[in-house]
Amino acid sequence: MENILKTYSLTKNYGMYKAVDNISLTIKKGDIYGLVGRNGAGKTTLIRLITGLILKTDGGFELYGVADYNDLSAVKMKMGAVVETPSLYFNMTAYENLMEQSLVLGFVDEKLIFNILDFVGLGNLGNKKVVNFSLGMKQRLGIAMALLNNPDFLILDEPTNGLDPQGIIEMRELLLKLNKEKQVTILISSHILTELSKLATCYGFIDNGKLLQEISSEEIHKKFKQSTRIAVNSTEKVKDIMDNELHIINYKIWSPTLVEIYDNFDIGDLSIAFKKAEITISNILKNEEDLESYYINLVGGAKQ
Repeated sequence: MENILKTYSLTKNYGMYKAVDNISLTIKKGDIYGLVGRNGAGKTTLIRLITGLILKTDGGFELYGVADYNDLSAVKMKMGAVVETPSLYFNMTAYENLMEQSLVLGFVDEKLIFNILDFVGLGNLGNKKVVNFSLGMKQRLGIAMALLNNPDFLILDEPTNGLDPQGIIEMRELLLKLNKEKQVTILISSHILTELSKLATCYGFIDNGKLLQEISSEEIHKKFKQSTRIAVNSTEKVKDIMDNELHIINYKIWSPTLVEIYDNFDIGDLSIAFKKAEITISNILKNEEDLESYYINLVGGAKQ
């Protein structure tokens, strides 16, 4: 599969501080690549390097196979980006903003402007000024401006930041639509992991400027730990039953009334053993690790 972006030991220093530290990642055509990290992890700095807003200290990258030390102007026309907050004219309408951006790009296509506005859900606003837009509408207008040059690679820096639940859903639907209908490859940075897990096809986990792991969504779901939490009236005899009768190795007794089992087991055998020991089960809950807990464990492990 074609590589859209590939970085090689990309590094950005500010004095002695490494904002981006030796990062090598790969984004393939068709990906929705989730760049995961807390605020200050280096996500925006990495995006600024890729988009040419700042200069690297060391390393490099290839965009559509063209190395960064060559003229990237042609391939950059295939890329759109919204870095941090969109640059908008607040005293203009959505249409007027796109018209101004078209003039900057050196072409005017009214039909294209109307099509893009319809696509991002801003086609019926009339003369409503941007100053009166919701945050979600402003974010969608920023994406509309990034789509003017018909890119097939879109870079978005925290596009759901500050949005209400409805705005987050609308943003998710728009990005999935772009990816599926227009085959746009997307790099999206975020620290809202529950939402990112509904979008991304692969992830790059970044912390303190370092890339901790690069992994597909399919691989990561295989790594998620599954467990069963069982609430009982007493865990006093549970250890003896687990060790000597059921031979369950991976479990933890959390409290006098809660045990968590990480191994596969036969619920029938467990119920019989517990009943024989006069242990009453009040609740059984299947539990699966999510993206957020996976990231926390990954970052925690990296810092030890």
